[in-house]
Order: sequence, then C-alpha cells, then structure tokens
Amino acid sequence: MSKDIRIKKGLDIKLVGDAEHIIAEAPLSKVYAVMPEDFHGIIPKLIAKEGAEVKVGEALFHSKNDERILFPSPVSGKVTEIVRGARRKVLAIKIATNKTQKHQDFGIKDVSKMSSEEVKNHLFASGCWPFIKQRPYDVVANPNQVPKAIFVSAYASAPLAADLDFTLKGREIELQTALSAIAKLTDGVVHVSIDKDSISSPFANLKDIQIHKVSGPHPVGNVSTQIAQIDPINKGEVVWVVTPQDLVIIGELLLTGKFNAQRTIALTGSQFKKPQYIKAFVGATISDLVTENLDTENTRIISGNVLSGKQVNEDGFLGYYDNQITAIPEGNDYELFGWNKPIFNKISTSRALTFSWLNPKKKYDLNTNTNGEHRAFVVTGSYEQVFPLDIYPMQLLKACMYKDLDEMEALGAYEVAPEDFALTEFICVSKQPHQKIIREGLDVMREELG
Repeated sequence: MSKDIRIKKGLDIKLVGDAEHIIAEAPLSKVYAVMPEDFHGIIPKLIAKEGAEVKVGEALFHSKNDERILFPSPVSGKVTEIVRGARRKVLAIKIATNKTQKHQDFGIKDVSKMSSEEVKNHLFASGCWPFIKQRPYDVVANPNQVPKAIFVSAYASAPLAADLDFTLKGREIELQTALSAIAKLTDGVVHVSIDKDSISSPFANLKDIQIHKVSGPHPVGNVSTQIAQIDPINKGEVVWVVTPQDLVIIGELLLTGKFNAQRTIALTGSQFKKPQYIKAFVGATISDLVTENLDTENTRIISGNVLSGKQVNEDGFLGYYDNQITAIPEGNDYELFGWNKPIFNKISTSRALTFSWLNPKKKYDLNTNTNGEHRAFVVTGSYEQVFPLDIYPMQLLKACMYKDLDEMEALGAYEVAPEDFALTEFICVSKQPHQKIIREGLDVMREELG
C-alpha cells in the first residue's frame, strides 16, 4: 500500500538561476577522469595502466575488498595519467578520448528470464554495481547482504535541482527494465517517491514498484526522509538506494548491451549566462561543459547542488554521481556591521532583523560567504526546525565528534547520510562542518561495527 509523505520541517532555499527546459549536446571532452574519492569507502586496485587503450565500459579499477565490484571507463581512449596523492593514493584516472567511441559489448539481456544472481553478476561485470548504494553508511552497497527494500527518490528538492520529470522524459522503457531487474535483488519492495504535484512523472505507470507521493520543503526529496517515513532502518537491517539517472544507465545496458554513462546535466546558478540542460558523460572536463556560458569573474563552480556538492575548478571534472553543475558568486566580500542592521537580501530561519519570511517565494542571488567564522558549538534549538527525521541532530553531531559508538547507534546514525545535515549546516550559527562530522562518524561506525 502506497504511503503519501508530507513534511513540515525543512527549508526551501530559492535561488536565482533555474535551468531552462532546453537541452544542448555538450562536445566530447578531450580528457575525462574517474576519481575514486567519488566512491566513498572504496580502496581502488588499478586494472588499467598508464598508456593502456580502454573501451567504453572497460574496467579501470576494482574494489580492494571485493574484486567483483568494477569501476568502468565512461569513454574510450588512452589512459594518459594516474594522478596520485600522499602515500600514492589514487586521486584520478585520466583518459584522453578517441574521436570514434568503441564500446565493450556486455550482451543484450531479457530481464524476465534472469535470476537475481544473474542480474547481480551482470551488474558486476558491466561496472554498474557502484550505482547501488546502501544505508546505513551511505556507501557502495555490500553485495553479500540482502536489502529489506530498495528506494528510488524521483523528486529532487535541493536548491536549483534538476527537474527529473523533464530529464527522464521518454526514458520509461529503460527505467522499467532497470526497475524490473533490481526488484529481483530484494525480497521486499522497490519504493519510488515522486512529486505529489507531478502530472508527467515517467514512473507513474511503471510496474514492479510502489509509488509514494511526497510534498513539503527540502529535504523531502532526500531518500533518508523517505526511508524514515516508509520503512525505517533498524540495527542489522540494510536498504539499497538507486538514483533515477543511474537507473537509465542500468536499463540501457540491459537493453543494448552497452554501458552508456551519459547524463542530462543541469547548469544552474546566477553566474551562468543561460542556465539550461546539457547532455554529457560522467567525468567530463568542467570547462567543456560551461564554455562561453559562464561568468568566470569571482565565481565558485560546484559539481552538484549548493548544499552538498563539491567545489571544482574549470579544469576539474564532473562527479561520477552528479547531474548538476552550480555556479554562484564567491563570497569574499564582508559587510560592515552586517550583523547589526536589517537584512533583506538573504535567507534566514530567524526573524531577528531578517525579513525573508515575509516573502517566501522570492528568489535570492546568494554567494558563498558564511557570514561568520568557526566558533564554539552552541545549543540554539534551530536545527530541529529544518530537520524532519525523528532524531536529535545536535546530540548526534556531538556523539560523532567524540566518537561514542553506543550513543551514535542510539541516536539513529544508521538512518542518516551526510546530505541530511546540509540544511543544519546552512543555518548553523557556530559554522560547524556538519556533513564532514557525520561522514567521519559513519566511517568510524563502519570500521568498528561493520
């Protein structure tokens, strides 16, 4: 039975720079990169060496802990550089592209005739397994565990997020194929959450899933919010999470036998001259995606959304899981007595000399200025206003900071991911890095408790 989800706690951050419903084709970049740090918790073991020629879908490296989990090249070409950091840690594998793209053939599959083990093995061989993440810990799923359910959030509520109904339009066949396949990997239900007001969701008439309609402010689109409302995680339980754009890649693989890591990317933010959508492959060079469309003066480029994305330079690369690039002004200016005068051009949950609550539909051109420096972690009671999970956010953050595993378990750490604390970090008067704290806490739990 479907369950509609409506939350009241949260905060919609309305920014200037929504992408127009126009899709352009990005040129093929000269260089692509796959960065192991995009796959948190994975220790890479290289397969491809410098100078090797690789096809689209051919494995570049595998997980040290499980050789079945492969990570493929998004393009065909020559491996030109293995970028390493401290202690020879692999930071990136760069591939110079060929003019003609050659694909590794994984074979067309009839999902209706495949067993769960065959589906799993095909996802391993094709490098599509990393698209499946797990809760707890928000890492690439452990294939040796059976999830009690699988969740897909088909509604993005983050600031300037891509319109999934638009980007997935016409991909119903691929989505249905992928959903029918991953449904074989669980004894439970595949839960798909869509916008309550959507009139053209590509998931609306699909089979093998249970639809839930969601409404309310951000973070209603976060999958943790949906899991907590539909089927909460208890100790010892595991659920898997797949994003809609990754379902399309899996579905196309099964239908055509080819790994096609092309996404529809939203270029958003006030620093873009023409915010729009483009088609590009994961790992593309940022400069090739934003060329002639970006005001580069005093600009911060983010691979992802403004709350949980990663800062990149123009010579950086699109994140493996990202379907959004955001560009906003760099906040390197400071206001004299900015704390002691009425504020009309910023968003605040407080009504002390701030007036954004008077016009909730107004869009703002915010910059990256944190309006303060790191300071003592004080109790304000404000986090609970924007945190919809039945968890004490302040207490969990502090338990993660002093690494008390018993407290972290009791306070619900199994249910959360770093992105769930993006809003509390945004409104934090202490300027604490909430997402980093949660990530480190989850890593300690995973290491100690497995």
